[in-house]
Amino acid sequence: MTNKEELVFVPLGGVGEIGMNLALYGYGAPTNRQWIMVDCGVTFPGPDLPGVDLVLPDISFLASERKNLKAIIITHAHEDHYGGLNDLWPGLNVPVYASGFTAGLLEAKRRYEESRGDIPVTPFKAGDVINVGPFSIEAVAVNHSIPEPMALVIRTPLGNVVHTGDWKIDAQPSLGPLTNEKRFREIGDEGVLALMCDSTNALRDGVSPSEQEVSDSLQKVIETAEGRVAITTFSSNVGRIRSVAEAADKAGREVLLLGSSLKRVVDVARDVGIMEGIKPFIGEDEYGYIPRDKVVVILTGSQGEPRAALAKLARDEMRNIALTAGDLVVFSSRAIPGNEKAIQDIKNGLIEQGVQVLTDSEALVHVSGHPRRSELQQMYAWTRPEILVPVHGEAAHLTAQRELGLQSGIANSPRVRNGDILRLAPGPAEVVGEAPHGRIFKDGKLIGDFDEMGIGERRKLAFVGHVAVNVLLDSRFDFVGDPVVVPVGLPEFDYEGEDMNDTLYDAVLGAVESIPRARRKDLDTVREAVRRAIRAAANEAWGKKPVVTVFLTKI
Repeated sequence: MTNKEELVFVPLGGVGEIGMNLALYGYGAPTNRQWIMVDCGVTFPGPDLPGVDLVLPDISFLASERKNLKAIIITHAHEDHYGGLNDLWPGLNVPVYASGFTAGLLEAKRRYEESRGDIPVTPFKAGDVINVGPFSIEAVAVNHSIPEPMALVIRTPLGNVVHTGDWKIDAQPSLGPLTNEKRFREIGDEGVLALMCDSTNALRDGVSPSEQEVSDSLQKVIETAEGRVAITTFSSNVGRIRSVAEAADKAGREVLLLGSSLKRVVDVARDVGIMEGIKPFIGEDEYGYIPRDKVVVILTGSQGEPRAALAKLARDEMRNIALTAGDLVVFSSRAIPGNEKAIQDIKNGLIEQGVQVLTDSEALVHVSGHPRRSELQQMYAWTRPEILVPVHGEAAHLTAQRELGLQSGIANSPRVRNGDILRLAPGPAEVVGEAPHGRIFKDGKLIGDFDEMGIGERRKLAFVGHVAVNVLLDSRFDFVGDPVVVPVGLPEFDYEGEDMNDTLYDAVLGAVESIPRARRKDLDTVREAVRRAIRAAANEAWGKKPVVTVFLTKI
């Protein structure tokens, strides 16, 4: 192993998947590196993780390196970039740098979740430079679907790295800033060793439509609607919220906000001055008194979340708020992969009520905050990197950007995935090792790995149920009273119509009675015989083997 100083990049999340972005940059000899972390995101569990609240990156790699971690820099306040801070920062306890909006949203989130302790955040905005260890980090303004996003220029003695974060090029955003072409060109002139670039839309040709075009389209939708208009979007998309509020005002309509996360974001945006000029929103108690053609609702639930405001409206479960036939719901959002069925269920619930549904496949009511292929090529031309490292995407996105970079004349684009230790310098860029990586899970108040949280057992229970059995034996190893059999999550009857409880009860009796009394002294043998008998009887009657717990006591 060499003891030369090296610059390395280690993604622990977000490279090979959408979400959970967390990147480490290390400088120094392999046995003595100093580190910075860029972003600390989460992803959300699917139905394959029953009971899990959040999925976080495994940062056990930092356990031995914690004293060498100098700072955490957050590029913007989307959950997949900052949502893990509350849970992971206490074990790291290092300075955090973020924009004012991100800091405000983090604090509001911590209050809402009643998190313990504070995370001290140092304000960091476009144009600022921080110096930690061997790193000098400059924030550069980019445009994205949230306030105050930034790319980072990470300067080191071995070269400069541009970490784009999430970005796009939009000449007419509803909310600034513009992506700073001039600064990126200057950084390119200075020399860029490596570009770590957002791959989310690398499969899409051309240039993203402008947010202004979306605003104009939404304004027409609101102006021509005959009834109420409800618009669901990502709660963090303050620019879209502003656009809708302005369009509603021009159409002579009042605006109601629904959803706690939406209200938190708007409150923080007001605190930092982003909502200036927007009229106050009405309260829920005023909704019923306003004519249908004079109101717009902005609400959460664009991803089909079952407890969000839109899902409750689709089930007609809200106390003061309802939609009626002829009203319009606009999905000003895209479906995150995996959420399609939940979203379709909500659409069907609305359509059953006679509510019209409008999506981005029928009108320009949403645009992504990520760069398409022509925008990626613009960034290549501005920065002219020696090395391109596609990040923020699944394998298809990463491979598409890698091929685009090679076609665009960037000769070096190594294949990198979560956990790879990529040496950027000195010498050719190559993967030189693998760091521990993976996923950990927040479940209620606890955080742990798959086995520690009992997720595998819980998943099994969801499929096959559970049977608890209580058996008492006397001093002669005969039954004391009847065994108690308690099935949970099993069918009531088998395929012949026999009571499942009776079937399982008979299996317990048969298992114990089949063992000679002298051999019943070995309680473990009896316990295992009962367990096996229950599983066999259930399998014969039902076709599945439940999880079985046997309580056996000799008195």
